[in-house]
Amino acid sequence: MKLAKMSIAGSLESNDALITIQPVDKRGVELVIESIVEKQFKDRIEKAVRQVLKDYDIDGVYVRVQDRGALDCTLKARMEAAILRGKGDLQ
Repeated sequence: MKLAKMSIAGSLESNDALITIQPVDKRGVELVIESIVEKQFKDRIEKAVRQVLKDYDIDGVYVRVQDRGALDCTLKARMEAAILRGKGDLQ
């Protein structure tokens, strides 16, 4: 599934993440992760993000994750909100 527009969810507050997701003209997922805990948890952040994309069958997107120590459940919730906003289901 393709997104209709760029969307953002989350914040740059401590223990949160700011997710930016936008459609691109090519297949696949371009993922950029910036995190204060990148050395320890980059793989887990990537796994959480890719799982939500898979669950929603999203392809052809650029995703930027600006993480400030968010838990997996927070990352997944922010991803879901960004996807739904990008589809036009949320404001």
